[in-house]
Amino acid sequence: MQSGSSDTIFAVATAPGRAALAVVRISGPASQSLVTQLCGRLPPPRRGSLRTLHDPAGVLLDRAVVLWMPGPASYTGEDSCELHLHGGLAVVSGVLKVLGSLGARHAGPGEFTRRAVVHGRMDLLEAEAVADLVEAETPAQRDQALRQLGGGLGEIYGGWAARLLRLLAQQEALIDFPDEDLPPAIVTAMIEELTALQQGMREHLDDDGRGERLRNGLVIAIAGPPNVGKSTLINALCQRDVAIVSSRAGTTRDVLEARVELAGVPVTLLDTAGLRETDDEIEAEGVRRARARVRSADLVLALSAGAETAWHTDLANDARVVRVVTKSDLLGGATGQLSVSAMTGAGMAELVASLENSVRALCGLRETPALSRARHRLAVEQTIEHVQVALAAPLPELCAEDMRLAVRSLGQITGSVGVEDVLDSVFGQFCIGK
Repeated sequence: MQSGSSDTIFAVATAPGRAALAVVRISGPASQSLVTQLCGRLPPPRRGSLRTLHDPAGVLLDRAVVLWMPGPASYTGEDSCELHLHGGLAVVSGVLKVLGSLGARHAGPGEFTRRAVVHGRMDLLEAEAVADLVEAETPAQRDQALRQLGGGLGEIYGGWAARLLRLLAQQEALIDFPDEDLPPAIVTAMIEELTALQQGMREHLDDDGRGERLRNGLVIAIAGPPNVGKSTLINALCQRDVAIVSSRAGTTRDVLEARVELAGVPVTLLDTAGLRETDDEIEAEGVRRARARVRSADLVLALSAGAETAWHTDLANDARVVRVVTKSDLLGGATGQLSVSAMTGAGMAELVASLENSVRALCGLRETPALSRARHRLAVEQTIEHVQVALAAPLPELCAEDMRLAVRSLGQITGSVGVEDVLDSVFGQFCIGK
């Protein structure tokens, strides 16, 4: 993907296939010429205008709504246009063919948003929030993306960078004027503020990965011995037949996955093989896979059937475990645990409520925006390391150098410095037309 914007790009911004409408986006220096050639005359800026589109030979292509958005007040910061076409495949392909013949090229993944970053229309954090908003499956994911798009994280990191730059300027002054009789309190105040800044960064990181969990979704494994009701329970939670239910032990050999939403968070439920020792080679492999997925899951539903009170050794002392007694219709009284019955549906509402509480605890939105990507976390960790080295530096010059490195690490999050090092990896994950 080219990082410059000397050429003009286009792409379909709506889903592929036949539809009522299809939106084609155009951006770049030749946008005005392209629109004029298609429409015959330029529409008024930022106002939807019905226009008849023709190719250079005068062949009618479509009657479409055209939005002309001259830069820099556009999404990309450059001259842009949107063509709201009828969604027929022949209509869309015909317009795209003409745009290509007139010298424009197909956009790469995320290239429109990349140009918005390059032209200062948004920072890199906001651009990533655009991608998260497009991918959001649940209200909680949408809310997190909107908070990031609103600049919440950028304000936090920008505030840290401003404080570091001010402290760096003070440190540079101490280096440039070593003979000045500066009060010792100045140096002490600098150290105290740098220490406080480092502590604030540590607290920001100490979020138990909530933002990343919410963005990626949670994994909940359903585990327990054979014939305890794991497959029946996942079918009940999904309200559809996901797994085969049989009284024969060892029916589930591989890990089955199903996607549900709990407390506004996307959750992948795993139906695993019954945990037991077995001589059957295929079942043993299923048990091995089950144990591996249980270890990596965010939460585990540990099932025990009927009046059994013993929990499988793999699940006995795990803090991530929610214990559930199945086949409660066979019990004579309270178990002291969550209990459900697939036969009567008893206890399912309580189980779902308990799971939603656990999901909220793992992914709940905080008052301040949370880290949502490993890239952000790594950059903040590197910033903390540079600040730590600066605090321990034996010479003012070394302290100043590590403070500069700290500022650079923060700048890589928002794209204010070192942007070319991260643009390709970030925008390569976008969809075409965004």
